[in-house]
Amino acid sequence: MKINKAYKFRLEPNAEQGVMLTRLVDSARFVWNQILAASFEMFAKGEFINATNLVNKIMDLKNNPDFEFLKTHANAVSLQQKVRDLASAWSRFFDPKAHARYKENKKKPRKPKFFKLADGTELQLRPLMPQWKRKSDQNDSMRLVQFDKYCRVEGNRVKLPNGVGFVKFRKSQDILGTIKNVTISKKSGHWYVSFGTERELEQNPIHPSKSAIGIDLGVTKLITTSDGQQIKPKNSFKSNQIKLAKLQRQLSRKVLFSQNWKKQNRKIQKLHHHIANIRHDYLHKITTTISKNHAMIACEDLKVANMSKSASGSMENKGRNVKAKSGLNKSILDQGWGMMVDMLEYKQQWQGGLLIKVNPRHTSQTCSECQHIAKENRQTQSKFECVKCMYVANADFNAARNILAAGHAVLSAEGGCSKGRPLKQKTSDPREKVA
Repeated sequence: MKINKAYKFRLEPNAEQGVMLTRLVDSARFVWNQILAASFEMFAKGEFINATNLVNKIMDLKNNPDFEFLKTHANAVSLQQKVRDLASAWSRFFDPKAHARYKENKKKPRKPKFFKLADGTELQLRPLMPQWKRKSDQNDSMRLVQFDKYCRVEGNRVKLPNGVGFVKFRKSQDILGTIKNVTISKKSGHWYVSFGTERELEQNPIHPSKSAIGIDLGVTKLITTSDGQQIKPKNSFKSNQIKLAKLQRQLSRKVLFSQNWKKQNRKIQKLHHHIANIRHDYLHKITTTISKNHAMIACEDLKVANMSKSASGSMENKGRNVKAKSGLNKSILDQGWGMMVDMLEYKQQWQGGLLIKVNPRHTSQTCSECQHIAKENRQTQSKFECVKCMYVANADFNAARNILAAGHAVLSAEGGCSKGRPLKQKTSDPREKVA
């Protein structure tokens, strides 16, 4: 069994290395926009778009006298990989499954987008690198494949190509497995390096625990388990909302794109990054604990995008309780439910356990004792009282028990899972199979 894992560390280049890395990622972003512009022309003409056709256009850019910097400041491998990523984005857009999903949930497949400037104009319209004004550095990244050929790790240093040389990074843990690729990125003024590794196990992992658990996700309580445990949310955005609003008000009083505006904008980006890091760290800790202690985890297959839609409506049909719904949407997105379920999924695979996603329909209205379904069972947000058997319990605890029972039902219907891979509830798509 092969396990793919990424290790991300803070990179600490010196001033000269920082300039070189900036040139590399700027060139990669520039090539993305130029090739994307050419691919839109191909799309309009009905021409076939694939990785080979797009990669071949890189030489045309390099031979252009206006883009001479691509020969000196860019890495050929990272440019090719950036264009291959663009080809993958087009392939997802053309995927028939994406258009089939659009008919079901009205989520239209999107074409690849240009990386934009601070004033909203597209980068490909402003090709000269010194004139670029970035909205943020959130898209500053490049990926290098064939790691052994171009890079290597020695202790807490990584050797990067194009004259960058050895760069220190904060090695907080050992890198297990064979490094297949490395990604250099910049976020909120800091550089990061991510190593994509592959490790092969002689046999499929066997989870040390034999227990099964159902989890109910919420806002006031992030997780309520079927064994009665409750985990409080971190609410990193809510905790920093007042500070963020203050910084944004200060930004609105600055002259657009002035030096003071840029300084203030960097403060806002740094706070957003801090909020995301708090959420990410907290979710990693609780998902690791749950995954280590339970061989089977059942959770609801929630559509977070649909749950957090705006209630404002339109000019003709105005929404109701818009302010309350807006606050609820912020709270839902602040929890990071989708990220948490994804973490549980791959961590269960590493541990040799199972993650089963069940249909959330009626899980909060069903009595976990007599299975009676009624809207009246859920009297308040926190209290559940069955109108048939008079069973009384915490509403979230009752829902978690129902989720666990639904997970066992899905597992029995599918006949179990022999290879320890995540198991999802079967939907209307008959092509979905269990490995």
